[in-house]
Amino acid sequence: MHADSGGPSLRRWSVWISVALVAVLLAATTAVLLAISDLSQARSRLLDVVGPAVVSAQQLGADLVDQENGVRGYVLSGSADFLEPYENGLDRQSAARATVVALNTPKVAEGVNAVDAALAAWRSEYADPAIAAVRAGTPVPDDAVGKQRFDAVRAALSTLQAELALQRTEGRAALNDSATGMAVTCIVALAVLLIAVLGCVAAMLVYVVRPLSRLREHVGQVAGGDFAHVVTASGPQELLVLGHDVDKMRVRIVDELDQAQERNAALDAATEDLRRSNTELEQFAYVASHDLQEPLRKVASFCQLLERRYRDKLDERGVQYVDFAVDGAKRMQRLINDLLAFSRVGRHRDEQVVVAAADLVEEARGNLSQVLEESGAVVEVGPLPEVRGEARLLTAVFQNLIGNAVKFHGDEPPHVWVGAEPGEDGMWEFSVRDNGIGIEEQYAERVFVIFQRLHAKETYPGTGIGLSMCRKIVEHHGGRIWLDTTTTAGTTFRFTLPGADADVTVPVG
Repeated sequence: MHADSGGPSLRRWSVWISVALVAVLLAATTAVLLAISDLSQARSRLLDVVGPAVVSAQQLGADLVDQENGVRGYVLSGSADFLEPYENGLDRQSAARATVVALNTPKVAEGVNAVDAALAAWRSEYADPAIAAVRAGTPVPDDAVGKQRFDAVRAALSTLQAELALQRTEGRAALNDSATGMAVTCIVALAVLLIAVLGCVAAMLVYVVRPLSRLREHVGQVAGGDFAHVVTASGPQELLVLGHDVDKMRVRIVDELDQAQERNAALDAATEDLRRSNTELEQFAYVASHDLQEPLRKVASFCQLLERRYRDKLDERGVQYVDFAVDGAKRMQRLINDLLAFSRVGRHRDEQVVVAAADLVEEARGNLSQVLEESGAVVEVGPLPEVRGEARLLTAVFQNLIGNAVKFHGDEPPHVWVGAEPGEDGMWEFSVRDNGIGIEEQYAERVFVIFQRLHAKETYPGTGIGLSMCRKIVEHHGGRIWLDTTTTAGTTFRFTLPGADADVTVPVG
């Protein structure tokens, strides 16, 4: 499979799609904006130009009628009050005429000129002479002339108003056409956009999704366990490269699986050897606990018997040799028992139960009652929580730590403090502190190594297994134990144990 045998890359394809969508969107937006502009112009012409012109034309007619009535009343009565409507009409006429002229079409301009001409004829031939005659007291012109000239004004004004009504009708039609055009433009633009999006989706399905689904099916077959299935891909270059890489990974997994099967076979063989070795070790432990201890007891017994029966016949050195033999046999028995206890930790499991730590400490004190009484030791116990674990092993931890505190005491009587405080993740942190000789910081790890002693056996008895057993028991329960090197006087050991509600995985082995 070659990565360069496919079509355009996804990046190039996405650029093409993006450019096409942007172009369609810009065209649709431009068309909609043009339609909105046309609608706005049509509405503005109708509302801001044609409508006011129609209203002004009607107002112009009313002003002209006021002028004609004012002149007629002044002629009949001679009262100057009748000239007020005439003069007001003249003032309003100019504003109304300017609004009509703003429409700025040839026919409207022609109509306005016709009204102006007819109105000028009426004023020059009748209105102005009649007003002057009344003021001078001379005969006024014939009323028939005035009526004829004003009828011409009415006719010209009617023609103008008819043209304005036609303009308003055309404006409404143009506004409706613009609204319809905008609606059609929006619908067409949305349709084009929808078609473009659907086209992109269809292209995505054909060009990307389907090849990707086929690649997923191939990968699913391999993930289901068919490692011999060859992964193939089609479509853009990225999918081809991905399919090629997945197939390379499949080949590598197959190779590693073959190697793993070979390693597992070797591991099974080694496990079988280890199981056989453990069986032999258990047999050795049985021999050590029974057959080997019996000769040691006999050696110690016969040496003691020899000392009692022939003590008066042995010199001082001979008695010393016999004592050495008895002591060595007893120490060998203690060492064998401690080794057996150390090897049983985690091998023979008791039930994990919730137990009060105070009960564990009390049981340890009971086991050490004689030692505590002989040394005059004081053991203070603070509030202790409930923990989860094997009560027999946890009692051994407290018993070892309290026993060490009593054994390695200084000039003053031993004083031991046992306490606890909440830790992290449901664990409790216990502490056993004493006023003894202490341990230097450089030996903080060495004291937990099996058979490691910091003092001669003549000074402090023991086999050097107690703290090693404590570490093994604590770690067996998912905790840890350490020497608190910040203590300045005496020795403080700290260790963690799971609380009653803690979810701690107990290590195997």
